[in-house]
Amino acid sequence: MKKSLLLLCASGLFLNLQAQQQKLTFEQTQGKIPSLTNPINTISGWSDEQHYIETDPKTRQQYTVDVKTGTRLPYTPPPKSDVSVMIKDNDVYIQYGKQEPKKLTTDTAAEKNPTLSPDGKYVAFTRNGDLYAVDVTSGKEIRYTTDATDVIYNGYSSWVYFEEILGRPTQYKAFWWSPDSKTIAFMRFDDTKVPMFPINGSTGQHGYVEKTRYPKAGDPNPEVRIGFVPASGGAVTWADFNAKDDQYFGTPYWSFDSSNLMVQWMNRGQDNLKFYAVKPNNGAKTEIYDEKQPSWVDLDYDERITYLGDNKHYILKSDRTGWAHYYLYTLAGKLINPITSGKWQVTKLLKADEKNKIIYFMARKEASTTTDLYRVNYDGKGLKRLTFGNYTHQVALSPSGKQFITTYSNVSTPPKQALLDNNGKLIREIADSKSPDFGKFAIGKTEMITIPTDDGYLLPAVITYPVNFDESKQYPVIFSIYGGPNAGTVTNTWKGTAGQWWANEGIIQIAVDHRASGQFGKEGVALMHRNLSKWEMKDYITAAQWLKAKPWVNPTKLLITGHSYGGYITTMALTKGADYFDYGYAGAPVTSWELYDTSYAERFMDTPQENPEGYKNASVLTYVDQYKGLLRIMHGDMDDNVHMQNTIQLIDKLQDANKHFELMIYPGGRHGWANTKGKHDFSERARFYYLNLLDKPVPADLLK
Repeated sequence: MKKSLLLLCASGLFLNLQAQQQKLTFEQTQGKIPSLTNPINTISGWSDEQHYIETDPKTRQQYTVDVKTGTRLPYTPPPKSDVSVMIKDNDVYIQYGKQEPKKLTTDTAAEKNPTLSPDGKYVAFTRNGDLYAVDVTSGKEIRYTTDATDVIYNGYSSWVYFEEILGRPTQYKAFWWSPDSKTIAFMRFDDTKVPMFPINGSTGQHGYVEKTRYPKAGDPNPEVRIGFVPASGGAVTWADFNAKDDQYFGTPYWSFDSSNLMVQWMNRGQDNLKFYAVKPNNGAKTEIYDEKQPSWVDLDYDERITYLGDNKHYILKSDRTGWAHYYLYTLAGKLINPITSGKWQVTKLLKADEKNKIIYFMARKEASTTTDLYRVNYDGKGLKRLTFGNYTHQVALSPSGKQFITTYSNVSTPPKQALLDNNGKLIREIADSKSPDFGKFAIGKTEMITIPTDDGYLLPAVITYPVNFDESKQYPVIFSIYGGPNAGTVTNTWKGTAGQWWANEGIIQIAVDHRASGQFGKEGVALMHRNLSKWEMKDYITAAQWLKAKPWVNPTKLLITGHSYGGYITTMALTKGADYFDYGYAGAPVTSWELYDTSYAERFMDTPQENPEGYKNASVLTYVDQYKGLLRIMHGDMDDNVHMQNTIQLIDKLQDANKHFELMIYPGGRHGWANTKGKHDFSERARFYYLNLLDKPVPADLLK
């Protein structure tokens, strides 16, 4: 009798709590009004061993905080480091502290990527495809190269290098100061043989054409040379490579003493990576590392090699065993020993403590969906996890490595911050973003799950249920994906409030990573070799079947959505996978891989000439006759990455097959259009979801 009474009381309290809770408003879900969380300061580094630096996200004001007392004072960078270079009105300026910026150039042409030499005496930049510098003190301009044309660029990337090899954060920069400031290394690109792809702008009466040198799969690549030039000017010394060879060069690394440049070389087939130590004074090269893989080897943007200060060793990151790990090498290329090993992935090397022969690094070891800080000795012994719990951690390590601050969260815990020592002992809690009003709101529960495949994989997924979820009801589903190789999106982190509006409206939201997403190491990623879409679609179809087998899922309202590679998978889902998906909302999709660039497409597929059947099987165009459901395609008409040609060829096929679909073009849009058309983009997505998933009109507030 007492037990029954207690259960009734507990049930009544729960129902009463639910009744007292309120749903988040639309403004709250968009972060415009505080609700579940409050902003916490960003940890942006350490000023010294006893003070860390935090930045107020609203004011951008920086503060230095005493680790022992918590005393917080405004932070002013030291004079030597408080110098910046910038472009204003197409000219180069330098600024010391809060002084007025000093103008260094007066040319009418636009300068790009101003970069201060380590000793602060020069600023290097490119102008019209040539490499220059200016002496900061005298204002004297130095021109290093003179042969730039519309297809030759010195220190400024060819498009495919910017996008795929050196990386977008470089902003096309392709030159590197030596640590002693005496030499600049740079890449020279010759796009003469690279086909031109026209991108048509539609503004004005007659429009205009951007002529981009864009090598599509199987096309000639740019010819690349690596040069060295003295900071004070003089003749260029070229590295001893044959520019006519079909090859790639990755991001180079200067040695600490500036005696050589480590150059990453890769063959066109991208299955053989070599490192060469190149002498800047004569261009002579010495091979010090050679790696081959049966699938491909990735050219990392950074952190492939970390030189050690003893000028005798480097630490290499490689996934040659099927999992990314660190290895200790001599400068001559002799392997000393693996530092880490096992069926888990290292992600970032934070510090090499050379005195104690210890490295501190981030890794996905406890679970593939979380990241932790570890330390281990150079010899691979003494591996220790320093962070805690079932969380994803972002770490700022102190200069000595003796303490660190972690910003951590999981799907049910908003971000928190804590200070720990290098044994993992908690020193103190710093901040908690969880609002005091957190419990006042009724929100959709988010949890980490796995979905089993018929051949033994447990696919990681994160799912958000509707507010007041009722298993006796049926709900529509939004299935969000990206799907590219080694590009998983499922992490055990706090998801914010953006998805809570759809939870309010009664929609289940899920993200799933397939077996080649990186969750299962390079071992899993390599399965995609020569057959893009095969394993992604198998696993996403498995997830769709899993969902539709649930009594609480509406079996006719499963929508899949993604952008770029995610757009590709979405269009595949409504063609090849149309028996399992009902709606698709695709942004900027690749529709056939011979339409994409050499470096990316061939890394996974080889060339169309080498793998014609693989390209056919991986093309959305192959499966147009299987299309059903309803697909919305969005594309920017000036996308210089995934050309609108992809969408045009798909809709041409859909029209020929007399298929119904929807299309939204964003004029002037590049690979994204949020900056110019973001409001319309959101309104259109809302209309599509309400009309097709919820069967009701869009609330007027969402369209303001």
